[in-house]
This record gives sequence, structure tokens and C-alpha cells, in this order.
Amino acid sequence: MMERQMEVADSLSVILKIKNISKNFGLTQALKEVSADIEQGEVIGLIGENGSGKSTLSSIVSGVYPASEGELELEGKPYKPTDTMDAQKHGISMIAQEMGTLPGIKVADNIFLGKEQLFTKAGVVNRKKMYSEARKAMEKIGIEGINPEDPIVKYSLEERKLIEVVRALYSNPNIFIVDETTTALSQRGRNIIYKIIRQFQKENKTVLFISHDLEELMEVCSKLIILRDGVYITQLEKEEFDEERIKELMVGRKLTGDYYRSDYDGSFGKEVVLSAENLYVGTSLKGVSLELHKGEILGIGGLTDCGMHELGKALFGNEKPLYGKVRLGNGEEITSEKQAIQRKMGYVSKNRDQEALILSASILENTVLPSLSRIGKAGLILKGEEKKFTDQQVENLSIKCRDITQSVGDLSGGNKQKVVFGKWLGNQSEIFILDCPTRGIDIGVKAFMYQLMYRLKKEGKSILMISEELPELIGMSDRILIMKDGKVQESFQRSEELSEAVLIKKMV
Repeated sequence: MMERQMEVADSLSVILKIKNISKNFGLTQALKEVSADIEQGEVIGLIGENGSGKSTLSSIVSGVYPASEGELELEGKPYKPTDTMDAQKHGISMIAQEMGTLPGIKVADNIFLGKEQLFTKAGVVNRKKMYSEARKAMEKIGIEGINPEDPIVKYSLEERKLIEVVRALYSNPNIFIVDETTTALSQRGRNIIYKIIRQFQKENKTVLFISHDLEELMEVCSKLIILRDGVYITQLEKEEFDEERIKELMVGRKLTGDYYRSDYDGSFGKEVVLSAENLYVGTSLKGVSLELHKGEILGIGGLTDCGMHELGKALFGNEKPLYGKVRLGNGEEITSEKQAIQRKMGYVSKNRDQEALILSASILENTVLPSLSRIGKAGLILKGEEKKFTDQQVENLSIKCRDITQSVGDLSGGNKQKVVFGKWLGNQSEIFILDCPTRGIDIGVKAFMYQLMYRLKKEGKSILMISEELPELIGMSDRILIMKDGKVQESFQRSEELSEAVLIKKMV
């Protein structure tokens, strides 16, 4: 199979050869003798479960860190990048999954990070020229409304991610690596990426595309390379794309049982556990009212800028309303995150790495954070209790890690998300506000999360799930509220007949 694959690849114009690449992180082997040929003019999807080695392989190609073993060959010559700047000089740029902008500097400084010499004469940076060039670079790929003279912190997560795209493309690469970038973008941002990809194909350049969205991968990519547990499994041509087969190759088995819920009764308790009364928040929410019941999964959907993400923060006490109130079922008003946590509420942020976790801290330190007052005694934190507490969450959620002292930043996306869930499960939360809870995680972990949510519902816990994925909303919710322009547009009950088309009509 491998020999046949190599023969086919050699008949095309191979720009990058990956030869028996292995990568070890201490005792963990992230890649095991991976070989593949990357051709010019192709959009090649790298696909696999969390921890399969996708990001590790792309990081080696882009110079983030070296391979432990194996070789790379670029345009027929040995290629061994010393860092990302060296990779860019060789025509390879990557947009990493993690946030890659520096917070203390301006937009233009982020775009030209490491390239300041382009605007420097006699040791002085010509900032006027830098700002002008930054504007041109942004306009070239269709980015509007960002001032290169502004501090980067002024802009949203999506806008900062687009600034990273500008930086990566400024060096005019021949190979562009997109690692989970689209999960951080709205449809407008995704369209910019798709336009860039189409342009690369026209120019006979190559894109390596990493995403957990199978529909997106099958639409965008001309080929798929599938990895599993750090090992190359196979390559699929466009005509071979089949969702069920791809899933099976990713996980190494047929996915049995139900993915979403199989029931359609949509029943829940009469008791209201959380309510919003005529909420106004900035320009995002304009008089939103809702009720969440005991044992209910309430789905919130809409376009990215409809106000649903701000609603989640307001319900958890993170955003202070200009008008209106958030109340528990007993009538108590929620006015802060601290109070919400004390009242057994948990919040999973859409922006996991920036808002839900301390990446430099350990699994243990992240997991125990909301529960310190419960597992301590007389103001003292007992190390043995912390360990016991965290071990239980790691076991219950099947978190893959070396041990509980491992830094959360070293974990795959799915295992990071399990740590976030573990925080709130460990604190015995009764109400869960989940903002895009399966964003950036693979098919296997998604199935695990859906089963967990359904189990929590059956236990009488209440879940408000905000999601940009319509199949997820339809598949898991008892009720769905569709938002538009900061208001609740329509409510839908769980039904076998409910379709994406019906929801979309109320969203746009």
C-alpha cells in the first residue's frame, strides 16, 4: 500500500517529502515513523483524533520544534528548519491552534514580528511605512475594520486570529499550514480562509489543513491524510471521501451506539432553576428572557454575532447587565462569577485556552480551583485531598495524561476540554452553561461529551448549551431558542421532524 502510494505521489509534483518522522516528548511518543508526500497545488487535510499527531507533525514542518528521528525533504533538498522564521525563509508558514499574537504591542508589530528590519534604517523604525504596509497586507486578503496602529488587545479573538493569517501570508509562502484556525472564526472569517485556499490552488501552492469539522474537511480538501496514535494510517483521494469510513479510520473501529440522543420525548421537570429577565448587555443583548428547568438541556443557537455567547457570560455573572436580572429558581439574583460558583453553577467558555484554563498550570491545579473551599479544612489545602479529588476526575472522564502534575497546555484539545468539565463536575455543579462545548475536539471525544451531557440530564442536572453547530443543537436539546440581533427569535421543542433548514430561516 505504501509503495503504491509513493509511486502515485512521485508522478505528481512533490514539494515536501516526510520520511519516517518520529517525535518524543519525554516518555510520550507523539509521532512514530510517519512518512507522506505533499504535492504542489493540493489542499491536504490532516485528520485524526485529539492526540493523533496532527499538530505535532505540522509543528515539525513549520520549525516549531525538531523531529526526534527522520528527515524532511523540501523541493528535492534536505530541509531541517531551526525555527519558524527559518521555515518562513524556506516558504512554509503556519497558523497555530493556540493564540499566536503578543498582547503588549500594536497590530502592525504583530504582523511584522521578526521582520522589523524591513522598516528600519540607521537603527530607527519607520512606523509610518510599517503601518501603511500593514494596511495593504490586510486589504490584500479582505480584512476590514482593523487599525494597524491600535494595541492588539483592542481586538477580539477572531480578529487577532485573522491578524495571524496576515503575518503568515506576508512572506508569500509556498506551503500554508492552517491548524484548527477555522474553529476560532465566524462564517465571515472562515470565508476569508477559504478564499485564500482557493487562491493558493490557483497559484499551484499547497495548503495543509487541520480541522475536526468533517464536513468542512470534505468540502475544502482535495486529499486527506489520516493519523491515529501518532501513526500514518492512510491517504484518501477526493472521490474516496465518505464520512463513516473516515470516522472509522480515525478511531480504528466502527462507532457503535448513538452519537446524539436517540429519544425524542424532550421532557424535563417543571421546576425553574435559572432565569433571565429582560436582559440588556451592551449592544449584544436587547431584552432577552428565558427559563432553564431542572433536568433540561436548553439549546441556544444563532449566527456568531447574535448575542448568544454574551448571554452565556451574563447568566454566569461574568457580564454585568445594563438592565434586567439573572435569578436562580429560589429568586436569588446572580451578580458575580464567585456567587455563581458558590451556587453550584459551572461555565465552559467558547475560548477554552484563554478563559477556561490556566495553560501553564497542572491538571491538578486547574481541576481543584473551583472546589478549594470544599476540599480544604480550616483554611488549609490538604495535598492528599487535592490528589484524590483530581485522580477521581481523571478516571471518571478518561483524561489521557502522564500524571496529574502534567501542564494542561501540553494536553490535546479534547483532554483540555475534559479538564474544564472536570472542574465543574468536581464542584458538584447542578447548572452547566456550556458555550460551544465540543469546539475543536475530535469525533470520539465529542461522542463522550454528548453521553456525559445526557447522563447529567438524567441525573436532574440542568444544561444551557450554546452552539454554532445545528446538528448538535437538534441532536441534544430538549428545547432550542434561536437568537437574532440580540433577541430570542423563536423557540422549538425537541422533535424528530425538526430540521436545520427550519432553524436557519429564523437565524438569518
